[in-house]
Amino acid sequence: QVQLVESGGGLVQAGGSLRLSCVASGVTFSTHTMGWFRQAPGKEREFVSYIHWSGAITIYGDSVKGRFTISRDNAKNTAYLQMNGLKPEDTAVYYCATGGPRYGGSQVAGSYDYWGQGIQVTVSS
Repeated sequence: QVQLVESGGGLVQAGGSLRLSCVASGVTFSTHTMGWFRQAPGKEREFVSYIHWSGAITIYGDSVKGRFTISRDNAKNTAYLQMNGLKPEDTAVYYCATGGPRYGGSQVAGSYDYWGQGIQVTVSS
């Protein structure tokens, strides 16, 4: 059974930083592309970033490019999202997601098969 568990969210002032973690179980982590999405109240789920299972490709949404960094530690079955220069508009529930083995990744939420429960990130102005 695939499980994804996010942690590291919370309340931070504008300009601050947070690092989200996503621990995966029930998968061979090194063969899984990991994605991050977010959803603010009343809005659709928005692509944030993904890292290819090889680690060689990282893709970012336009709204976070240059501020967020995605990474992975295969030894810990964990994907990370380092968020710097946070803005109030980054406030949302953040979700990690993955697809099947050697799935290449996508900016489309519907392309992912497994999701974490989500974690709240709130940025105050």
